[in-house]
Amino acid sequence: MSKMDTDEVSVVLPSTTTSPLQISLHPLPILNISEHLTRLRLQKSKQLPFVIGALLGTQNGREVEIVNTFQLAVDKDDQEKVDHAFLVSRRDQYKQVFPSLELIGWYTVTQQPTSKHIALHEQFVGYTPNPILLILQPFGASSHGDASGASLPLKAFEPTVEIRNRTSRNVFVEASFAVETGEAERIAVDWSAKGGEGGTSLESHIQTQRAAVKMLHDRIKILASYVAGVLAGQSPKDHTALRSLSALVASLPASEHPEFREEFDQEYEDVQLTAYLFSLTKTANAMNDLVDKHVLVSTGSGREEGGRFGGPGMRRRMGRGLGPMGGASDWERFH
Repeated sequence: MSKMDTDEVSVVLPSTTTSPLQISLHPLPILNISEHLTRLRLQKSKQLPFVIGALLGTQNGREVEIVNTFQLAVDKDDQEKVDHAFLVSRRDQYKQVFPSLELIGWYTVTQQPTSKHIALHEQFVGYTPNPILLILQPFGASSHGDASGASLPLKAFEPTVEIRNRTSRNVFVEASFAVETGEAERIAVDWSAKGGEGGTSLESHIQTQRAAVKMLHDRIKILASYVAGVLAGQSPKDHTALRSLSALVASLPASEHPEFREEFDQEYEDVQLTAYLFSLTKTANAMNDLVDKHVLVSTGSGREEGGRFGGPGMRRRMGRGLGPMGGASDWERFH
């Protein structure tokens, strides 16, 4: 176990004290934390690597909803200090995509919170006044949530202050949570759960297609070797099988026939011509919009100049309106 899990003094209040928070936990944070732990285990070859991330969600009074998470980095010189520049950058990026979500806490992987987690927890107070801690217990401890979260190795904690022997210290109090899922989340979780068992994942689909193509290729090789044997006089003729092969070959598209190739090339050229016409029409529309904007700007400038007596804008308008048969007006000849 890591150094963060070896403190003897408990920083968690007894189970008789519970938090009044009502926490709703969505499946996506659970999957994200599990994936984060699994990835670090493989990368660092450790059974229990140091995992830390941020919780995103909403909070309305004592009702908290944990919707998403993102991974955090620690300082290179001090592994117990959060990289705040990275945290702010990622938070702002998520804020652009999910404007309704706020940073409401953080998560880690441990069996029980310790004083080291208290020190880490205080670093999140600047982002939210009452940050929540969500821990994943890698060695399988049951949570004390309701029935929907009883089988998950997760625990949620709220920070509080304990006064004992006229001294105060920061501690955690456990909060119950309920797993809340929507229809889209249930479908996604079901897809993810079946993917590792060869259910509906892309890998299993490709493997099925590969097996089907391989079987078709093997049978075609058998038929080709049989026909070659018949032509060489080494295999007996089976007229029923040969007629079936002839009908099958006749039903295949004649991709090498000159007429087929000519028709295919013609259709291909028609498709390309349609695409070129579409591009030309789109370019013409863009050019038309640009000309309209240029005319609008020019007309506006002419109106401003024509506001003064004798300005060019006034001369253009009078020339169009007063000249006989489209010729120059008296005003333009005079000036």
